[in-house]
Amino acid sequence: MKQILFFIFIAFIANLKLSAQSSPVNRAAYQIEMKTTDSQIIIDGVFDEAAWLSAQKVSKFHMVLPTDEGLATSDSEVMMARDESNVYIAITCFDTFPGKRPVESLRRDFSFGKNDNFIVFIDTYNDQTNGFAFGISAVGAQWEGIQADGGFVSLNWDTKWKSAVKNYSDRWTAEFAIPYKSIRYQDGATEWGINFTRLDLKSGEKSAWAPVPRQFQTANLAFTGTVKWEEPLPKRVVNYAAIPYVFAQSTNDLQTDEGPELKAKVGLDAKITVSTSLNLDLTLNPDFSQVEVDQQQINLDRFELFFPERRQFFLENSDLFASLGNADNRPFFSRRIGLNNPVRGGARLSGKINKKSRIGLMNIQTGGNETIAASNFSVGVVQRQIFARSNISLFMVNKQVTDKDLKGENKYNRIAGVDINLSNANSRWTGKLFYHQAIFDGDLSDAFTFSGKAVYDTPIFSVSMSQSYIGSDYNAEVGYIRRNGIYNFTPALKYRFFPKGRSITTHGPNLDMNLFLDKAFDLRDRVTKFSYNFTWLDRSTFQIGFEETYIKLIRSFDPTNSGGERLPEESEHNWQRFDAQYVSNPRSLLNYTFSIGLGGYYNGTRSNFGTELSYRVQPYGYFGIIGSYNIINLPSPYNSTNFTLFGPKLDITFTDKIFLTTFTQYNDQMDNINVNVRFQWRFAPGSDFFIVFTQNSFADEFTAKDRGLVGKISYWFN
Repeated sequence: MKQILFFIFIAFIANLKLSAQSSPVNRAAYQIEMKTTDSQIIIDGVFDEAAWLSAQKVSKFHMVLPTDEGLATSDSEVMMARDESNVYIAITCFDTFPGKRPVESLRRDFSFGKNDNFIVFIDTYNDQTNGFAFGISAVGAQWEGIQADGGFVSLNWDTKWKSAVKNYSDRWTAEFAIPYKSIRYQDGATEWGINFTRLDLKSGEKSAWAPVPRQFQTANLAFTGTVKWEEPLPKRVVNYAAIPYVFAQSTNDLQTDEGPELKAKVGLDAKITVSTSLNLDLTLNPDFSQVEVDQQQINLDRFELFFPERRQFFLENSDLFASLGNADNRPFFSRRIGLNNPVRGGARLSGKINKKSRIGLMNIQTGGNETIAASNFSVGVVQRQIFARSNISLFMVNKQVTDKDLKGENKYNRIAGVDINLSNANSRWTGKLFYHQAIFDGDLSDAFTFSGKAVYDTPIFSVSMSQSYIGSDYNAEVGYIRRNGIYNFTPALKYRFFPKGRSITTHGPNLDMNLFLDKAFDLRDRVTKFSYNFTWLDRSTFQIGFEETYIKLIRSFDPTNSGGERLPEESEHNWQRFDAQYVSNPRSLLNYTFSIGLGGYYNGTRSNFGTELSYRVQPYGYFGIIGSYNIINLPSPYNSTNFTLFGPKLDITFTDKIFLTTFTQYNDQMDNINVNVRFQWRFAPGSDFFIVFTQNSFADEFTAKDRGLVGKISYWFN
């Protein structure tokens, strides 16, 4: 294993050094000036102010999809300006094809692929790795995110900015006003990296001002032009925003005779700008009752299912913490904190401390209850940029029980480690190396994990290889670890053809393998999948695949997770399956996904069918349904069963500030029907009023188990 890691590391270093000074884009050819204006700019989508009459105009956007050759059929124009408080952007998106512009709804942070939109990606740190994204749909819904790890966008970041849209028969226009205090940047700079991108669903084109190869996201900050201004932006003085809230709740457990329980509380979030690139977030007595409900899953897995974090405090600027490790081996997973006991307060300091270094420090204190001890959770990360677009991170995660009564828990659990994220200048070579060590009261000889991954990606060909080891005693109580005591190898290969016809834009095969070996290098699991993928000009896709699986059980297991007879430990199982999936044209008012799987399953068979349907009434929302049906047949004495998961969802956007979502989920595996109704009114920027109703019922009897009603109001002062 050490030799494999060393080989990967040396290969990366050689490639990175060769390309460390290169740039995939001639930035001198893509420059836009941002002149200073003293005149007022009114954000209305109309460019009649003096600043726009003299501003530089850039256009001639390059196609990214369906091909990255040539200019966009439907061009766009951009202008920029600034004053003492804001950066302004004026956008014109021309239409080549007539007809209504596809949009899903007026909801903030809309689905990128289902809306005509325009997005600005800004590399405010000039490191080609971190930045900010601001976008708008053709009907004016806002979209903003924070960028990290080369440009990947997290939409779980919210800030104050203004925008407006105007629609005409042959074009639509938009204006942005982005306050300096809403973003972070390096003092003294006179330019930023920047790119402007557009998704035009009517023509089926994605385009960008600075060209981006089609295998990459247009958010990739390696592919940017430059915005230049005459003098540095103003230094940020210390300022703050306070967001107090008031919360009231009524809950009723209908399986007891205790009656409704009423409670109310107040809390406070605060944001303090320490410098132009460093931010301090504080929370006191936070409440997360307005968070959207998890989408349920049928659980046929031997290991813990993963559900994403949705709570705002843990999501903002979380890339430093959430990117540690990999998807199945995370040393820090914030959902371990405060889901079953209250969070009392927390603080997070994050941002740039100099041109090449970032820091992230977070501390959370939770209260206790009858089963879980009150604890303090801390995580600290220091990240340093190396080479062209790579970085190295040192971190420590600590859980410290603060209750005198430990309630059977370890008094402390710590993880320390190093992560190296690798990328050359043009992003063709990417990868990761990490080593993590657990520290607790016990035997630490096998309490570590390490991993290495390399990816080579071109428009036609992609190959990747990753390997990892997780020790038998590796214990990350604040992390997410699927299994211990294993070696894991995941080679993958992808090839794409680009036919010259205008119907199918790409097609080609994928080959993926997932191997698990125990510490004696005996095979435990093997999954090999061959699939073939098609993408049409209208962005619809079809995939067909064949999968072979081998499993040697480490422990006994019920394949239905329904409490039936368990397959014995060390028993071996081998089966094959076929699957197919079709995803429809996202431009259509009716969108749908159908999937089917047929074949073996342990010592029996399994057939599964899935669908997602949505019909939009633009721009006021959509009605959608998710569903899956599993038929599992096993020989006696093992359970044979059918599982149904069904979830209709109604999402209504009355305006770009008033939203109503209802989501019902029927899950007979859990014997539960969950109803969640969520009303939100954003009555001022960053300020919200929520009403949330939830109810759980028995799936068989339809009688209610419990219900709750929550009201919450918050206001952003700054």
